[in-house]
Amino acid sequence: MGGFDDAGGKAPLRARLLAARRAMTAGERERAARALARHAGTLPELAGAATIAGYVSVGGEPGTRELLETLREHGVRVLLPVLCDDNDLDWARYEGPGSLVAGPRGLLEPSGPRLGRDAVLAAGTVLLPGLAVDASGTRLGRGGGSYDRVLERLTRAGARPVLMVLLYAHEVVAAVPREPHDHPVHAVLTPEGVRRFAAPTA
Repeated sequence: MGGFDDAGGKAPLRARLLAARRAMTAGERERAARALARHAGTLPELAGAATIAGYVSVGGEPGTRELLETLREHGVRVLLPVLCDDNDLDWARYEGPGSLVAGPRGLLEPSGPRLGRDAVLAAGTVLLPGLAVDASGTRLGRGGGSYDRVLERLTRAGARPVLMVLLYAHEVVAAVPREPHDHPVHAVLTPEGVRRFAAPTA
């Protein structure tokens, strides 16, 4: 699925958004991460879910580590991805910061037992990394295709979790190029709060 990277003008948009993330200060990122964690403790899609599929942020991504801890403290079962050799994702339970180990491509992954690629089907909410989202709920990812596979797996199984992308406020944009394989999300969470979209049609 990585072959779609440059379609529809996605590559230049990704470049601009990544540059903006690199320009953020450490203080700005820390404040954003704390705000996301505060929201996680109050949103029904997060604190009210039995199981959530999340991820550990890397680089300039909106920080998720405090958010993950907040969810765990609320009794939520949090699943984190484990990158497979074919770029698909397996899953394991998050058991706290000490349970994370270095994975491929600079990622941090849970060290616990692998639960299988279909473990994500149990999630009531799936948190997605991304670079942007527009008013139709179209998400711009990094282009690797791992989450495209996850979303296809959910669709094939008839699963209907809440799909929520984590972004900075300026990454909610007017339009994101959309392709047939793209799955619209239900909501975006930024440090400023949540924005919910109309029910996705695809």
